[in-house]
Amino acid sequence: MKIALFGYGKMGKTIERIALERGHEIIAKIDVDTEGYDISTADVAIDFSTPNSAFKNINECFNKGIAIISGTTGWLNKYNVVIENCKKNNGAFIYASNFSLGVNLFFELNAKLAKMMCNFKAYDIEMEEIHHTQKLDAPSGTAISLAEGIIENSEKENWSLTVTDSDKVIPIVAKRLENIPGTHTVKYRSNVDKIEIKHTALNRDGFALGAIIAAEWLQGKKGVYSMKDVLGIN
Repeated sequence: MKIALFGYGKMGKTIERIALERGHEIIAKIDVDTEGYDISTADVAIDFSTPNSAFKNINECFNKGIAIISGTTGWLNKYNVVIENCKKNNGAFIYASNFSLGVNLFFELNAKLAKMMCNFKAYDIEMEEIHHTQKLDAPSGTAISLAEGIIENSEKENWSLTVTDSDKVIPIVAKRLENIPGTHTVKYRSNVDKIEIKHTALNRDGFALGAIIAAEWLQGKKGVYSMKDVLGIN
């Protein structure tokens, strides 16, 4: 598989290493200042760039008939436009707020627990996410996906980074610390006990591997998919 990389920071370099280990070829490495690149021979592009670049990168791939995987967050106000462009160009696309296989299993566990807890009103809910100081968006896309999973399976209606007294809002605490790949915790607390589920990334390899597995799965397909499709848990 010939891969074009959009974004060649720490994540891009990790994807490159694991892709090469799995027998793939990197045909382009495009960063913010890269000019005159050629991705025409790519089977797939993997985008871990910046919120400002992702929308352009994704549509460029649709226009050139190249399947694309995007793990960049912070651009989702344009998500519906991307989906329409994918359909119009008969493209192939997967977006995930987090490509880690463990996190996507965690998403399913989170939704199941939210559904179970819905009838137990004595418990208040809170979320916490911790990332490295270079992460630009807060809360993380993963935290938003977790909150949406709770909202879909409970009486909660929204999430917020600010303190609120509303029992319809999920409070999210976002912390930025050195050398933290990503930790997400969902907490249910009553006056007598506390229930927590937690995912801790130990390094970037899990994110990179999941993106490459998604790219391998997308080969030969057309349409818009998710990691649920890749993992067969749809």
